[in-house]
Amino acid sequence: MNASNIIPETAPFREEDRRWLNGFLPSLSPEQTAWIEGFLARHRAGFETDRPGRTEPTSEPRAVPLTILYGTESGNSEGLADETARRAKQAGFDAASVDMADFEPPALAETENLLVIVSTWGDGDPPEGAEGFYEKLMSDGMPRLEGVRFSVCGLGDTAYEAFCKIGKDFDGRLEALGASRITPRVDCDIDFRECYEGWAQRALTELERHATESNGAGRVSVVDDKAAHVASKTEPAVAYDVRNPFTAEVVEKVSLSSTGSAKENLHLELSLAGSDMRYEPGDSLGLVAANDPELVNRILETTGFSGKEESTVKEETLPVREALGARLEIAALTPPVIAAYAGATGDENLRKLLHDEQNADLREYLRGRDVLDLLQDFPANSLTPAQLTGALRPLQPRLYSLASSLRAHPDQAHLTVGVVRYSAHGRDRGGVCTTNLADRLKKGAQVGVYVSRNKNFKLPQDPDTPIIMIGPGTGVAPFRAFVQERAYIGARGRSWLFFGEQHYLHDFLYQLEWQEHLKTGALTKLNVAFSRDQPNKVYVQHRMLEHGRELFTWLEEGAYLYVCGDAQRMAADVHTALEKIVARDGAMTEEEAAEYVKRLKADKRYLRDVY
Repeated sequence: MNASNIIPETAPFREEDRRWLNGFLPSLSPEQTAWIEGFLARHRAGFETDRPGRTEPTSEPRAVPLTILYGTESGNSEGLADETARRAKQAGFDAASVDMADFEPPALAETENLLVIVSTWGDGDPPEGAEGFYEKLMSDGMPRLEGVRFSVCGLGDTAYEAFCKIGKDFDGRLEALGASRITPRVDCDIDFRECYEGWAQRALTELERHATESNGAGRVSVVDDKAAHVASKTEPAVAYDVRNPFTAEVVEKVSLSSTGSAKENLHLELSLAGSDMRYEPGDSLGLVAANDPELVNRILETTGFSGKEESTVKEETLPVREALGARLEIAALTPPVIAAYAGATGDENLRKLLHDEQNADLREYLRGRDVLDLLQDFPANSLTPAQLTGALRPLQPRLYSLASSLRAHPDQAHLTVGVVRYSAHGRDRGGVCTTNLADRLKKGAQVGVYVSRNKNFKLPQDPDTPIIMIGPGTGVAPFRAFVQERAYIGARGRSWLFFGEQHYLHDFLYQLEWQEHLKTGALTKLNVAFSRDQPNKVYVQHRMLEHGRELFTWLEEGAYLYVCGDAQRMAADVHTALEKIVARDGAMTEEEAAEYVKRLKADKRYLRDVY
């Protein structure tokens, strides 16, 4: 990699300082780099370095520091970290909630007390914003961490084979580096609240006990109880969240796909009037999900329940029909659900299937099946409503990228939704939330919503900065918000959109809007790839390669590059194309190109929202 690119021209340095840094930094050894990273992190956190003439510390006890690191994809880990910090401050700790994306792992050596809350994404990957932190933590260049006290809370989903893998990796690595575990790691499923509550209580109690013993007094620190209480009261409360959604009205619902399309894409507009909800481009909207009433009916028929029987879900007693329709996950199966059902029924065939969760037969059975399949394939001689509902997981909200700017559309939230429908095991099936939006939520209907923040997928603070947006299919949603926002504020930065779908005539989402933005200059360039309109399939990564020289020039000029959409194939193909472009048009080796792209990520100029 060319050393002149280490500190970009957009960095807040004088030109002579930038040239000096670009000459100095490449000469550092890994150990020297780690020391400087730790020094800077300590300086930012308010630590004082040794210096001539430094006075001895006073005898006044200090507030005990506590770092709560989080790695998040959907915002759950961040929310829990912030909540933990508030609790810790009220207990007297000098607590800070910190995104892994903003923290250098070598600085952990100067951390006394550490709590980690991290989610596992997909099949065992770290969250997008925590990739760099994870890689450095696992590297051989990490310093020893003796003296660091820690505990880990992992968030995951038992529907995935690598359940809570990243939390387990963090826990094992911190121990291997010499840190002391104060309380055992917990692995939380999608219904994480109770699991988290127990962990947080145990961890804070243990940290408080150790701090009290170290201070030799009955308090953790010198933080005044009354002051801590007042501070907590002045922090802004979240009016609407996953536990308390706002009831929004569907004010518009339009099909974005023509009758000749193989896709079914919807544009939805929801009213947020009266909520005072705020969001930024790049955020998501959480929607309260509801199950298909027909699937509920068939489950009741199979079990012989009327639906009026009462059952308790999360300490709330309600009719079984309501529980199956709006509170419990019935459209998918996980090993714990099958295990609970096997325990309730005593079915030996199910017990054999569960003997080893890595068993290929179990993985194959779980694929594409739901609760009705389980009930029909392994009928129970006797099953109570409580046993059925007790075996099922809570129904989770679904997140969708916001496709609107709040400045351009006050009191509204727009969504771009691809409806999921498929056939499996002899039955037609569909996505829980997308089919509800498509088939049952008419204009004027209401749905519970809340904003899910995504601070790792935001527009540059400087509106003059150029941006490159890659969003095939419904992945274009946040970029509609980006362009609306920049048009509203009169941003002068150039913008370039790569969009792809199957057919130009049937699937060109928001075509007229993009053409209007091109006319006004809010959108500088638009390149499209319609994969089925010619014999050879063409995708967005092919268009990127065709325009690679210009794309690389934009990056050299400080452009931010965004990717949104399918993680399994599209995002990987785009990443590969990006490295090829950098190598080819930047005259670099493959290794140098990979390092260049990695640095783009570290500088938060290569941002992805993939799923």
